[in-house]
Amino acid sequence: MIIWESAIGGGNMADSLIKRGFKVVGIKEEDFLNQNSGNSFKYDCIITNPPFSLKDKFLNRCYEIGKPFALLLPITALEGKFRHKLYRKYGIQLLLFDKRVNYINHIGDNGCWFPSCWFLGNMGLSKDLNFVEINKKVER
Repeated sequence: MIIWESAIGGGNMADSLIKRGFKVVGIKEEDFLNQNSGNSFKYDCIITNPPFSLKDKFLNRCYEIGKPFALLLPITALEGKFRHKLYRKYGIQLLLFDKRVNYINHIGDNGCWFPSCWFLGNMGLSKDLNFVEINKKVER
């Protein structure tokens, strides 16, 4: 499976996926929100942690593309008129964690005060709400 990490930033997520045996395409110069993005390379799904300020645009673009996707977003991304329209039209599945995700920011801090989950589209899971335990820290 080839994953398009469409908001690659510093590459932390891409590195983690590669360590787990996935092939990852992540082109920093590629503007995911551009209608032509993704046409110049092959990929099977989109997995990313998009900028939260662009979550509506990223969700909309993922639905437009039509491939399976997983976006790591705050749980509050369930709210909002625009997102509700998308979720009603296309559906959404969630992968919910038993504890908070520790994001790594630009200064190396990994504390997080808000809950997050994976927002999934076209992944074919049998349930819309999926609960997982985060058992151990993954070595980098």
